[in-house]
Amino acid sequence: MKRHLRIATVLTLVMTLLAACSSGGNSGGGSGGSSEGASNGNDSGEGKKLVVGFSQMENNNPWRIAETKSIREEAQKRGIELVYSDAQSDTSKQVADVEDMVAQKVDYIILAPREFEGLTPAIEAAKKAGIPVILVDRLVKGTPGEDYVTFLGSNFIQQGQRAADWLIDAMGGQGNIVELTGTPGSSVAMDRQKGFADRIQEKAPEMKIIASQTGDFARAEGQKVMENLLQAYGDQINAVYAHNDEMAIGAINAIKAAGKVPGKDIIIVSVDGTRDALNAIIAGEMGATVESSPFFGPPVFDVIEQLERGEQVPTEIIIEDRFFDSSNAAEFVDEAY
Repeated sequence: MKRHLRIATVLTLVMTLLAACSSGGNSGGGSGGSSEGASNGNDSGEGKKLVVGFSQMENNNPWRIAETKSIREEAQKRGIELVYSDAQSDTSKQVADVEDMVAQKVDYIILAPREFEGLTPAIEAAKKAGIPVILVDRLVKGTPGEDYVTFLGSNFIQQGQRAADWLIDAMGGQGNIVELTGTPGSSVAMDRQKGFADRIQEKAPEMKIIASQTGDFARAEGQKVMENLLQAYGDQINAVYAHNDEMAIGAINAIKAAGKVPGKDIIIVSVDGTRDALNAIIAGEMGATVESSPFFGPPVFDVIEQLERGEQVPTEIIIEDRFFDSSNAAEFVDEAY
């Protein structure tokens, strides 16, 4: 009788342990990001739902918010589980976020990098774990096809060139320019600066960039920097080239506060194509903005689905961008973000 009781007790313990093991699982949370599931599962392999990490560098301005929304909505639409993190403009946090996604063993990582060189440890961690990385909107140091699968984004040098071409025509090849640059060390800031400066030197050498300071892609910082530039250079400033619309709007506010008329006393050209910028063009306060599309959801998940099918993908996918000025801003303002 005692022997039978001992056997029954052992069996009960074994069944309890098995039940506990079967109820476990990875929630996709952790310090790096939150998991956003989808009920209409787009399962891969043996009934396993595809899990994709998305490391966003920040989510505090219209462009980034639109980018995040596009990727989240497309993941939900395709039944893919998304593990999302916001680095809050902190490169070291973004590295930790990606490393956490690697620890969670996600299937792919979509990375919107804050810096060109600072994300190297994150790229190396994903590569070592065999997790494909897809870059969106900015580059990192590394070899495409080896350190990361592909880059999806705009031609940032061309954006700078297009802004310069418009400004040269608007100013007749004459005048002084101040430049509000983006995040130091980011590929987008470096390329937009190079494209603009090279084109000015090539086509209008009498135009001068008399000052170039970072506003870190932020409206408040752009306003602060522009206030300082107006104090330092005053009436010498004829134009502003801003690396994004947020800084351009900040510059407009500073110009108004200084008693000058934006669009007349000082001409502004920018990059992004946000609704605020198009409204500023309609109001005559901004001259033009080069579109830089944030809608990466559909193309980035197209790439992932191609990879899932075992297909080759290009190591660079360039998004075609439009150009907005007084001739078409009103036409497109309602569809802008």
